[in-house]
Amino acid sequence: MPYEQYEDSIRLEKRTKAKENQFSPYCDFIYYESTRTPGIMLAARIIKPPKPSYIIAGTHGWHMSIPKFVHMDQPQQGNDYLRVEVDMRGRAHSDGSPDCNGWELYDVIDAIEYVRKHYAEHIIDSDIVYFEAGSGGGGNSMAIVGKFPDYFAAATALCGISDYALWYNNDEIGEFRDELDVWIGTSPADDPMAYRSRSGLTLVGNLLSPIFLAHGETDIRVPAEHTRLFAAKAEELGKSGLVRYLELPGVGTRDHWGNATDEMMSVVRSESEENRIRHRSPVTLPSSGRLTVGGYLFTKPFSVVLDSSDKVAFLDYDLDAGKFELSCEVECGYTLTIGNESVSRQASILR
Repeated sequence: MPYEQYEDSIRLEKRTKAKENQFSPYCDFIYYESTRTPGIMLAARIIKPPKPSYIIAGTHGWHMSIPKFVHMDQPQQGNDYLRVEVDMRGRAHSDGSPDCNGWELYDVIDAIEYVRKHYAEHIIDSDIVYFEAGSGGGGNSMAIVGKFPDYFAAATALCGISDYALWYNNDEIGEFRDELDVWIGTSPADDPMAYRSRSGLTLVGNLLSPIFLAHGETDIRVPAEHTRLFAAKAEELGKSGLVRYLELPGVGTRDHWGNATDEMMSVVRSESEENRIRHRSPVTLPSSGRLTVGGYLFTKPFSVVLDSSDKVAFLDYDLDAGKFELSCEVECGYTLTIGNESVSRQASILR
């Protein structure tokens, strides 16, 4: 599969026409309603495989949207997955407002759940779901595996943003700061926790999904420091066995893959695919432990939603004992849901 879709080379105008599903033998363009923000309609492009396969979801680059619908009578060359290309909220095809790894990440989950229901004939095993994206989508990948730690069997993050405060402060020409100011609503100097809550680097300790990382050594727009930091944090926290990092020497200009050879990009694709092939089973949440909550946390047994997406809290849990204790640096209310039961509580203050 080509990786040009992450390069911010195409910025589509906001779609104003009526939202109508479009279908063809191997490509559909569908709309679905957000379950977290009822009333807003979200878009996804579905690329169907030549025979039943696994689900792989992904998101677009930072400034971008998903490609438009293309009628396909033949399978997409090189594709063996049921691909779910998600247009996150506020982009060209979707309602709502972007929020930089806030509820826009749940738009991915809504899309996958829609596909599980409506595309079952194309799926081998609906419990096996993968994620792959790059650039802005690479930042989504680093965060989504932390906010949904037992959802993805494996993931790929290409030239991703692991620390949004670092990215903001190092954006010399302001190419991304203007969106961050709006999408997060503040600067990292004024609210550092709001940036931490959205950054995959904050959530590395939650990692259960094996993740393949690739970055160009000399990438200008998203420096390789972001992926190095993620990999180093994983090693520090004893998660290095879940992380494979490939850095491409001399690669990266204002194009993430500038100077890359075809052979280099072939290695990136093959390593990403190998990470999926090796992991054909769902991951399992440990019965007890500590998890970091960046605004929210969803697992198969339970979920925790803080009273603000801008907060970071720490959850100590024991499923066998029914213990759930949340702590935060600031006052923080939260909703804990176990099965169909929800309860609202206040976190204890970290001292």
